[in-house]
Amino acid sequence: MIEFPDPNLADDDGLIAQGGELTPEYLLSAYCQGIYPWFCENEPILWWSPNPRMVLLPENFKLRKSLQQVIDKETFELRVDTAFNDVITTCSRIPRPQQDETWITNEILEAYVKLHQLGFAHSFESYSDGELVGGLYGISIGNCFFGESMFFTKTDASKVAFYHLVQFALKHNFAFIDAQQETDHLKSLGAETLPRKEFLELLTGSLKQKTKQGKWTELM
Repeated sequence: MIEFPDPNLADDDGLIAQGGELTPEYLLSAYCQGIYPWFCENEPILWWSPNPRMVLLPENFKLRKSLQQVIDKETFELRVDTAFNDVITTCSRIPRPQQDETWITNEILEAYVKLHQLGFAHSFESYSDGELVGGLYGISIGNCFFGESMFFTKTDASKVAFYHLVQFALKHNFAFIDAQQETDHLKSLGAETLPRKEFLELLTGSLKQKTKQGKWTELM
């Protein structure tokens, strides 16, 4: 494992290191230490561990009545790990509020595709009439899931994908879903912020569990 600086030494913004590489070894080492990359094109690779950290404990997920109705109507078909490349590529192209450029650079895209091929990165996908209209992707090590990004081109498509991620996490006894930064939307779904120290303790326990490496297509 590649040793990063102690995340507890970072300020609340969480910048802990710069440089390095986006190889599977670097990325998996970082996630195991509560650190993730976030940088823009033409910047050095920046590594972060913010304080506090937003996480969702799967058992605390709040299912809104409106989303339950969408699920009951079977508006979307849910698939897992069948279109990872399409999901991350679309996430990189969707405009974000108050962001002039994407953080999902070509370097990031290629690196996470490699992690998917190795069985550590996964995608949850929503389809409508055979078309990919929403989804999310992230990394899973131990019994936790590190959410990275999501997109939708049809209302509620990404919410349905997230719902199924939570159901997967409940079925397989995942300890938490990492959301990294606090958002009102995730808070409304039951996510909470933890001090960095508590998050790292939770992560340490989660990493003692066996990683569900490989495609998750048949594990739903």
